[in-house]
Amino acid sequence: MVCTSQALAAQAGLDMLKKGGNAVDAALATAIALTVLEPTGNGLGSDLFALIWTDGRLYGLNGSGHSPAKMTPHILAEQGYTEMPLYGWLPVMVPGAPAAWYVLHERFGRLPFAELFGPAVAYARNGYALMPTVGTLMKSEYEKYASFNDNPAFAGLFKTFYTNGIPPVGSLLTLPDHAKSLQSLAETNCTSLYTGELADAIDAFSQKTGGLLCKDDLAAYKPLWVEPLYTTYKGYDVWELPPNGQGVVVLMALNILNGMDFKNRDDTGSVHTQIEALKLALTDGKKYIADARFMKTPPAYWLSEEYAATRRAQISAEALLPEPIDPGSGGTVYLCSADHEGNMVSLIQSNYDGFGSGIVIPGYGIALNNRGHNFSNDPYSDNAIGPRKRSYHTIIPGFLSKDGAPIGPFGVMGAFMQPQGQLQILTNMIDSHLNPQAALDAPRWQWKGGKYIEVETNFPVKLREALRQKGHDITINPEVAPYGRGTNHLAH
Repeated sequence: MVCTSQALAAQAGLDMLKKGGNAVDAALATAIALTVLEPTGNGLGSDLFALIWTDGRLYGLNGSGHSPAKMTPHILAEQGYTEMPLYGWLPVMVPGAPAAWYVLHERFGRLPFAELFGPAVAYARNGYALMPTVGTLMKSEYEKYASFNDNPAFAGLFKTFYTNGIPPVGSLLTLPDHAKSLQSLAETNCTSLYTGELADAIDAFSQKTGGLLCKDDLAAYKPLWVEPLYTTYKGYDVWELPPNGQGVVVLMALNILNGMDFKNRDDTGSVHTQIEALKLALTDGKKYIADARFMKTPPAYWLSEEYAATRRAQISAEALLPEPIDPGSGGTVYLCSADHEGNMVSLIQSNYDGFGSGIVIPGYGIALNNRGHNFSNDPYSDNAIGPRKRSYHTIIPGFLSKDGAPIGPFGVMGAFMQPQGQLQILTNMIDSHLNPQAALDAPRWQWKGGKYIEVETNFPVKLREALRQKGHDITINPEVAPYGRGTNHLAH
């Protein structure tokens, strides 16, 4: 079984299962294919996080990249900025995904590593029909980066993805430079991106166009095996990866909600309380989550009943006004896989925002992430800008188990929507007893900061109005992408 947002990518994973591969092989082939098939959300310059269930336990992999050594606390002022820009070289971090592909395969994979690249290389070289969702995103991404058209640092973006302008839906999209880089990664166990030809190309283009990232930064990078965190919510164990990711926010919110009754998902009080719990948890997460080496307060506190009780007591009948954030829609892909042996993978991969920084290495098709945008501008923050440091990370794969037995992986996409979407899916299933598909399909809300809530068009009208009476500023957003879509393989 393989679930993801793009059918051809899922087929790439299924092909590995048919060849005798396991769930890890399937997940990796899917992830690699998605860099070609959904380039608006991820690529060869992405980061990756994964949860792997095998041999009766869960393993965690943090494949997020660190900042360049030259990203000092004073870099913004030195370059004339008051805050971290979203695009350009400054927010670029070391790509973690390719290295994570290899270490994940080395530990748990079965098929030859290079074989996992076959479908992706074929799609990149021979082309594929542009599907409506990605076609729409290609247009919006072009408009987003259009102002950089004359900037030499962005030349690779337009040459790689917009050779003949915005590609129409249904047209054949080929990515020959991307295919070349994929082939290089396959032949070198991904080392070419960190110490070989691809690293040289990144280093040279960075030096030429004003980047901080250099070959030494790439060579110094290693993914991290980490111990997953969990909380028990109404008999179910909900698993997330530890910081620097925001998965702990989901667990914090669930702990605040534990013991409350949410059987009726359309009950005003239930939805109001869930929104308030999420607002409190996400506000704290944004302030305190960072590279684990720099966090002054350990995750254990955020998962404690002391913390949950303190925040639970602050929820009232009226909408709170915590420190605001702007979640945004992000650029991410999520996938999950399972095999007949009981192995399961929950994996998420992202540029952070669309094509990321907008920097694409000419001749290689490597779109570099802009994850450094999630550093805090506060020099006293645990998440402050610094050299060789991992920033706060939005992408979070989830996993559910009960009584020591796996139920399955789950996840959604969309930057700061991810903990919100996960919370809603979990309460839909556990509290309202919806089946997995219904839990995904149910109309969602998204906190956008302050008292501002966006809801999908099919969100119940009476519930909308009742939430307004509680002080929530409700707006309908008809777009689908901001609500995170999502995938799960939950045997509920």
